[in-house]
Amino acid sequence: MASSAEGDQTTVVALVGVLQAGFQELSLSKLATALGASEQALRLIISIFLGYPFALFYRHYLFYKESYLIHLFHTFTGLSIAYFNFGNQLYHSLLCIVLQFLILRLMGRTITAVLTTFCFQMVYLLAGYYYTATDNYDIKWTMPHCVLTLKLIGLAVDYFDGGKDQNSLSSEQQKYAIRGVPSLLEVAGFSYFYGAFLVGPQFSMNHYMKLVQGQLTDVPGRIPNSTIPALKRLSLGLVYLVGYTLLSPHITEDYLLTEDYDNHPFWFRCMYMLIWGKFVLYKYVTCWLVTEGVCILTGLGFNGFEEKGKAKWDACANMKVWLFETNPRFTGTIASFNINTNAWVSRYFFKRLKFLGKKELSQGLSLLFLALWHGLHSGYLVCFQMEFLIVIVERQAARLIQESPTLSNLAAITVLQPFYYLVQQTIHWLFMGYSMTAFCLFTWDKWLKVYKSVYFLGHIFFLSLLFILPYVHKAMVPRKEKLKKME
Repeated sequence: MASSAEGDQTTVVALVGVLQAGFQELSLSKLATALGASEQALRLIISIFLGYPFALFYRHYLFYKESYLIHLFHTFTGLSIAYFNFGNQLYHSLLCIVLQFLILRLMGRTITAVLTTFCFQMVYLLAGYYYTATDNYDIKWTMPHCVLTLKLIGLAVDYFDGGKDQNSLSSEQQKYAIRGVPSLLEVAGFSYFYGAFLVGPQFSMNHYMKLVQGQLTDVPGRIPNSTIPALKRLSLGLVYLVGYTLLSPHITEDYLLTEDYDNHPFWFRCMYMLIWGKFVLYKYVTCWLVTEGVCILTGLGFNGFEEKGKAKWDACANMKVWLFETNPRFTGTIASFNINTNAWVSRYFFKRLKFLGKKELSQGLSLLFLALWHGLHSGYLVCFQMEFLIVIVERQAARLIQESPTLSNLAAITVLQPFYYLVQQTIHWLFMGYSMTAFCLFTWDKWLKVYKSVYFLGHIFFLSLLFILPYVHKAMVPRKEKLKKME
């Protein structure tokens, strides 16, 4: 009997050992290595996709339940995602949310509360960047915290607007102004909503409260018919995910720093930068399309109805994919990429600088804010400086073509349209890649090396056009008096 028991015990121990070895083989780190990704990147992707079972549970069991249950569910799931990705470092978000709630309650609807919020949240984020910074892109607690920072600043501004006279606000401000007093649980649920905690999108407290109150549905009294629209965005996101996964080992920013890249002809270096510049954005496109699907599934993506009565599900859209893939202009890419963050900056920063009296100054300060919001590396500043320069030059060129009879007639030649489009797209994505080089390589020694290898082509090209185009405009565009005579 004893020997039999000992044999069984040995068998159990051996079985446990086999199971432990099996689980080790299935560990996230080994799985990530097999997929050619980092463990943190794999955790991020898993967390984003976890939004779908969470959304399904919410739809079927919580959609018309008491508000506090919904807030608790969003808070618990968001905190779970934060812990799964960043462990005990979730305290950073928790601390900032609690302190933000106290700022709103203690300071009330005052400009002091808005300025305190802006300074505290931005300083906390920038301090996080400073203490966690490396020379490479790492997925750490500061990644979702930058999303949270905008949420909490927007919350403070909307709460401040809620105390103003309705007639003193613009129609947009009236839409977002918070008339009630948010509870801590409401602020937590808004902040930790699982469909947007990690990578966005941005949305207002008022829009979130409509979700909690069951208003965001195309069929009042029932859960939204949003499964098909959600699956469409998920499917599109999966297409980008597969494409990025297959090509990412072969198209990397690290190659830009190699001697092999430097030894290739100038045209090859430019073409590689062009292809890489388009491809590198696909990882962001993937995340935003997948999270948009989660938001649509919950109902948060509901945006009213079209004129024909068809429901719109683009309230949380961060990407206009067709515009992104086909538009040959930089302003088109800006309008189609990271839409909700750009809308946030426009609503809470750019338009609030109207008192400066100069649009270009407000735009420049907005881009400076965006650069600092992304991080402290010099590459961010260079990237957004290039964006500012390119947009100004592009507008000058568009105005020149529109107002010059010669150029407008030339641009209208149908047979040449495909050629024009090809040239525009080549310039567009070459210099998008040029700008993204600094954004992705971060430090000055890296992006400077690459810029030297292409002879600072982007800076020379656009700075030259910035000074030349006004003279070309003067030479090619007749004065209004001459135009009247011509008519």
